[in-house]
Amino acid sequence: MQIEMQNAEALTGQQIAEFLRGSEGIAFAGGDRAAIYQWMEQLLVAQEYASKGKKERGAIRRYASKVTGLRLPQITRLIRSYRATGTIALRPSRRRRFPGKYTDRDVRLLAEVDTAHERLSGPATKCILKREHKEYGKAGFARLSEISVSHIYNLRASTKYRRVAANFEPTRPSPVSIGERRRPEPLGRPGFLRIDTVHQGDWDGEKGVYHINAVDAVTQWEIVGCTARINAENLKPVLEAMLHQFPFPILGAHFDNGSEYINYSMEEKMKAMMVEFTKSRACRSQDNALVEGKNGAIIRKLIGYGHIPAEHAGKLHAFYAAHLNPYLNFHRPCGFATVNLDARGKRERRYKTDDYATPHRKLGMLPGVKTKLKPGISLEALDRKAAEMSDTEFARRLGAAKIKMLRAAGSSRPACRGFCSRDRSQDKALWKWRGRGNRGKPEAGCPLFPLPLGNPANHAGFPHSHSHDCCGSLSERKQNQRKEVGRFATSPSRSISASPCIANAIAFQDHPRIGKCSAPSVAF
Repeated sequence: MQIEMQNAEALTGQQIAEFLRGSEGIAFAGGDRAAIYQWMEQLLVAQEYASKGKKERGAIRRYASKVTGLRLPQITRLIRSYRATGTIALRPSRRRRFPGKYTDRDVRLLAEVDTAHERLSGPATKCILKREHKEYGKAGFARLSEISVSHIYNLRASTKYRRVAANFEPTRPSPVSIGERRRPEPLGRPGFLRIDTVHQGDWDGEKGVYHINAVDAVTQWEIVGCTARINAENLKPVLEAMLHQFPFPILGAHFDNGSEYINYSMEEKMKAMMVEFTKSRACRSQDNALVEGKNGAIIRKLIGYGHIPAEHAGKLHAFYAAHLNPYLNFHRPCGFATVNLDARGKRERRYKTDDYATPHRKLGMLPGVKTKLKPGISLEALDRKAAEMSDTEFARRLGAAKIKMLRAAGSSRPACRGFCSRDRSQDKALWKWRGRGNRGKPEAGCPLFPLPLGNPANHAGFPHSHSHDCCGSLSERKQNQRKEVGRFATSPSRSISASPCIANAIAFQDHPRIGKCSAPSVAF
């Protein structure tokens, strides 16, 4: 906080004494030295310092020290300068400097030579300067013809040279004709998708799986897929299978600027499907915000951040098609915003409780929805599929299927959380996991998916519940794991911990080439 005092130098002797008594516990600081010296001179002139007695001069000195923040010896030196010269002024610097040999004109001439020759090396530049003076007789190069190579670099590093030679050009964007850079405009029609990729992390140079998330902008109908790689060979069949699961024709696809989507192969595919191909604009984070929010609320919440090897992509894709996608579209409500304009024209989004609905229900509320579905798909068939099972029952089925997928991957019971002294390097089936350290960096540690059965304190390995049973042999822990997972499969109502990671001990087949989705649970 800065406080400016007006007419502080014109106080009377009594006012100065009262100010010193009332501000004993307060510290003041002046501005720059020029302002302090100017104020000091005005104070000494206004108070007629030379004609005051010893007591009054002492009060003025203490007052000046208090207001300016300078010590009394410094105030004394300034007063001595005032009495000797009649003014208080900044002293010029007495630092000894070497005399400058090269003038500003020489620096500008060197910059012109560098610009013309596109800044050659020091020896080559020295040769040019010498030739300009001796062979071509230009008097302006007399001093520069004797310059050393090292001093050429010194002049190039000076502020004067940079001010003359600097040439600033705006960034030239490289035009990419793939896709149209704009925000899609669905105009209330389903079929305009927002598509994004979620990577499941790396582990010791090994790439994890890639989740492909596609969300309709109007109904929030969401289809999730999985692929081992994001090249054209692996990505194309997965996208075909995902687009086949939407009940309405695809009219537009909006991507971010990732090279996995912005390429000529994807452009040809979009043209063949007669689909509008758009991409996000620069500095417009809202263009793809819908699918970005779904990435965190759906994929990260269900799968977590742990590393999943690429060979498990086929099992994850089958799990998404058979269980996750029907749950998201028929049994998980989504919030639909009501957009209003305030007095300044700014859009305000409000998510009312009555506006929450499943994507299937939102699709049924669209006007003329029967004409917007794919051939062979009726709204009645979608209603029958949604009524086959309640929302909670399907959620329990989804949890049981997730556990079954983990069992198929050969996962074993997680190891203790750092309290065991034995070496766990031999446990080949332990899940790969990267936690978060104090600074947010990934660290190797305990698994992300603890056992969801019984008392968590019995198997979590916390200090207050740690026992030798927790550190038993691997075979004993495998037997206990089979028993507990078997009991869990018969009781799907138990809570399911999020963020599972698939074990990497069992070798699975590579990601198969996925064609049209033929799972019975997703057929309309």
